[in-house]
Amino acid sequence: MWYAVYTKPKKEDSVAFLLQNIGLEVLNPKIKFRKFKRNKLTDVIEPLFPCYLFANFDKDKYSHLITYTRGVRYVVGKKNPVAVQDEVVNAIKDGIEDNNIIVIKPSTFKNGDKVLIKDGPFKDFYGIFEKEIKGHERVMILLETIQCRLELDSYFLAVA
Repeated sequence: MWYAVYTKPKKEDSVAFLLQNIGLEVLNPKIKFRKFKRNKLTDVIEPLFPCYLFANFDKDKYSHLITYTRGVRYVVGKKNPVAVQDEVVNAIKDGIEDNNIIVIKPSTFKNGDKVLIKDGPFKDFYGIFEKEIKGHERVMILLETIQCRLELDSYFLAVA
Protein backbone atom coordinates (compact mmCIF):
# COMPACT_ATOMS: atom_id res chain seq x y z
CA MET A 1 0.00 0.00 0.00
CA TRP A 2 1.05 3.59 -0.60
CA TYR A 3 1.32 6.01 2.31
CA ALA A 4 2.10 9.73 2.55
CA VAL A 5 5.21 10.57 4.56
CA TYR A 6 5.49 14.05 6.10
CA THR A 7 9.09 15.29 6.11
CA LYS A 8 10.98 18.18 7.59
CA PRO A 9 11.15 21.20 5.24
CA LYS A 10 13.42 20.70 2.22
CA LYS A 11 14.23 17.11 3.25
CA GLU A 12 12.09 15.33 0.65
CA ASP A 13 15.09 14.27 -1.49
CA SER A 14 17.22 12.99 1.39
CA VAL A 15 14.29 11.05 2.90
CA ALA A 16 13.47 9.56 -0.52
CA PHE A 17 17.10 8.48 -0.89
CA LEU A 18 17.15 6.84 2.56
CA LEU A 19 13.86 5.02 1.99
CA GLN A 20 14.96 3.79 -1.44
CA ASN A 21 18.16 2.46 0.16
CA ILE A 22 16.12 0.16 2.40
CA GLY A 23 14.32 -1.17 -0.66
CA LEU A 24 11.07 0.80 -0.65
CA GLU A 25 9.36 2.21 -3.72
CA VAL A 26 9.19 6.00 -3.30
CA LEU A 27 7.36 8.67 -5.28
CA ASN A 28 8.84 12.13 -4.78
CA PRO A 29 7.25 14.19 -7.57
CA LYS A 30 8.69 17.54 -8.59
CA ILE A 31 7.14 20.33 -10.59
CA LYS A 32 8.94 22.39 -13.24
CA PHE A 33 7.66 25.81 -14.14
CA ARG A 34 8.95 29.21 -15.13
CA LYS A 35 9.02 32.20 -12.81
CA PHE A 36 10.85 35.44 -12.41
CA LYS A 37 13.99 35.41 -10.28
CA ARG A 38 16.04 38.58 -10.13
CA ASN A 39 14.04 40.07 -13.02
CA LYS A 40 14.79 37.06 -15.21
CA LEU A 41 12.40 34.32 -16.32
CA THR A 42 14.00 31.02 -15.31
CA ASP A 43 13.02 27.37 -15.04
CA VAL A 44 12.42 26.29 -11.45
CA ILE A 45 12.07 22.77 -10.07
CA GLU A 46 10.34 22.40 -6.71
CA PRO A 47 8.56 19.60 -4.85
CA LEU A 48 5.00 19.10 -6.10
CA PHE A 49 3.93 18.55 -2.48
CA PRO A 50 6.38 20.40 -0.21
CA CYS A 51 7.24 18.32 2.89
CA TYR A 52 5.47 15.23 1.52
CA LEU A 53 6.41 12.16 -0.45
CA PHE A 54 4.76 8.81 -1.04
CA ALA A 55 6.18 5.41 -0.11
CA ASN A 56 4.90 1.93 -0.89
CA PHE A 57 5.41 -0.31 2.15
CA ASP A 58 3.89 -2.80 4.57
CA LYS A 59 2.76 -0.61 7.48
CA ASP A 60 3.17 -3.38 10.08
CA LYS A 61 6.75 -4.04 9.01
CA TYR A 62 8.08 -0.55 8.14
CA SER A 63 6.06 2.14 9.99
CA HIS A 64 8.41 2.30 12.96
CA LEU A 65 11.53 2.32 10.76
CA ILE A 66 10.16 5.08 8.54
CA THR A 67 9.01 7.19 11.48
CA TYR A 68 12.56 7.20 12.86
CA THR A 69 14.29 7.84 9.53
CA ARG A 70 16.32 11.07 9.57
CA GLY A 71 14.25 13.91 8.10
CA VAL A 72 10.85 12.27 8.62
CA ARG A 73 8.34 13.91 10.95
CA TYR A 74 5.72 11.15 10.67
CA VAL A 75 3.72 8.90 8.38
CA VAL A 76 0.36 10.59 7.75
CA GLY A 77 -2.10 9.06 10.19
CA LYS A 78 0.70 8.57 12.76
CA LYS A 79 -0.13 5.42 14.79
CA ASN A 80 -2.68 4.27 12.20
CA PRO A 81 -1.17 5.28 8.82
CA VAL A 82 -3.78 6.22 6.24
CA ALA A 83 -3.30 4.53 2.88
CA VAL A 84 -3.27 6.66 -0.26
CA GLN A 85 -5.48 5.24 -2.98
CA ASP A 86 -3.69 3.68 -5.94
CA GLU A 87 -5.73 5.91 -8.29
CA VAL A 88 -4.19 9.02 -6.71
CA VAL A 89 -0.64 7.68 -7.03
CA ASN A 90 -1.29 6.51 -10.60
CA ALA A 91 -2.70 9.93 -11.55
CA ILE A 92 0.47 11.59 -10.25
CA LYS A 93 2.66 9.04 -12.06
CA ASP A 94 0.77 9.65 -15.32
CA GLY A 95 1.70 13.34 -15.23
CA ILE A 96 5.37 12.67 -14.58
CA GLU A 97 7.91 12.99 -17.37
CA ASP A 98 11.68 12.60 -16.88
CA ASN A 99 13.32 12.44 -13.43
CA ASN A 100 10.05 12.53 -11.44
CA ILE A 101 9.23 15.97 -12.89
CA ILE A 102 5.81 17.26 -13.85
CA VAL A 103 6.14 20.08 -16.36
CA ILE A 104 3.63 22.91 -16.22
CA LYS A 105 2.91 23.99 -19.74
CA PRO A 106 1.27 27.29 -20.58
CA SER A 107 -2.47 27.26 -21.03
CA THR A 108 -3.70 27.10 -24.55
CA PHE A 109 -5.81 30.05 -25.50
CA LYS A 110 -8.09 30.36 -28.50
CA ASN A 111 -8.26 33.32 -30.84
CA GLY A 112 -10.71 35.82 -29.36
CA ASP A 113 -10.44 34.66 -25.72
CA LYS A 114 -10.62 37.46 -23.20
CA VAL A 115 -7.48 37.32 -21.04
CA LEU A 116 -6.20 39.03 -17.91
CA ILE A 117 -2.52 39.92 -17.54
CA LYS A 118 -1.39 38.53 -14.16
CA ASP A 119 2.04 40.12 -13.80
CA GLY A 120 4.43 42.67 -15.25
CA PRO A 121 3.95 46.33 -16.16
CA PHE A 122 0.47 45.65 -17.62
CA LYS A 123 -0.76 43.69 -14.59
CA ASP A 124 -4.58 43.66 -14.23
CA PHE A 125 -5.14 44.88 -17.81
CA TYR A 126 -7.57 42.95 -20.00
CA GLY A 127 -6.94 41.97 -23.57
CA ILE A 128 -8.08 39.74 -26.41
CA PHE A 129 -5.88 36.77 -27.31
CA GLU A 130 -4.77 36.92 -30.95
CA LYS A 131 -2.12 34.25 -31.53
CA GLU A 132 0.82 32.30 -30.17
CA ILE A 133 4.25 33.34 -31.37
CA LYS A 134 6.52 30.44 -32.20
CA GLY A 135 9.60 29.66 -30.23
CA HIS A 136 9.54 31.22 -26.82
CA GLU A 137 6.10 30.59 -25.26
CA ARG A 138 5.05 34.08 -26.20
CA VAL A 139 1.67 35.34 -27.33
CA MET A 140 0.19 38.35 -29.08
CA ILE A 141 -2.80 40.03 -27.46
CA LEU A 142 -4.83 43.13 -28.27
CA LEU A 143 -4.82 45.34 -25.20
CA GLU A 144 -8.39 46.59 -24.67
CA THR A 145 -7.59 49.75 -22.74
CA ILE A 146 -5.32 51.43 -25.27
CA GLN A 147 -6.21 49.43 -28.39
CA CYS A 148 -2.68 48.27 -29.17
CA ARG A 149 -1.06 44.92 -29.82
CA LEU A 150 1.25 43.54 -27.17
CA GLU A 151 3.68 40.62 -27.25
CA LEU A 152 4.34 38.94 -23.89
CA ASP A 153 5.03 35.64 -22.17
CA SER A 154 2.00 33.37 -22.00
CA TYR A 155 2.76 32.75 -18.31
CA PHE A 156 1.46 36.24 -17.60
CA LEU A 157 -2.03 35.44 -18.87
CA ALA A 158 -5.13 34.00 -17.30
CA VAL A 159 -8.53 33.44 -18.84
CA ALA A 160 -10.72 36.36 -17.84
